[in-house]
Amino acid sequence: VQLQASGGGSVQTGGSMRLSCAASDRTFSIYAGDWFRQAPGKEREFVAAINWSGDKTYYADSVKGRFTISRDNAKNTEDLQMNSLKPEDTAVYYCAAARTYYSGYDPRERDMSYWGKGTLVTVSS
Repeated sequence: VQLQASGGGSVQTGGSMRLSCAASDRTFSIYAGDWFRQAPGKEREFVAAINWSGDKTYYADSVKGRFTISRDNAKNTEDLQMNSLKPEDTAVYYCAAARTYYSGYDPRERDMSYWGKGTLVTVSS
């Protein structure tokens, strides 16, 4: 499965942005979808996960209540709606796919099976 993230850009504090991830084929529908991010000088960290059917979601504490992950298996896409953005949300955001839906603890990079190229989100104060 090939993944391509899009939708990044610049926004002011408190603003909103929507990221999209397009998968190359319908195989994506059997995988859990995830988003990670990597801020300058920091390690890549988990952001959000959604199970294959889209009825279960899990978020990192840092984004809970502000970000919403969703997917459309008919279109082979997963989205990340980001609201109330803060400067600390500035990072390169990556979409990923995993064979297992992880919840209750933040999955690690090595738990992912496929990665897309990142898209930069910059939040200015």
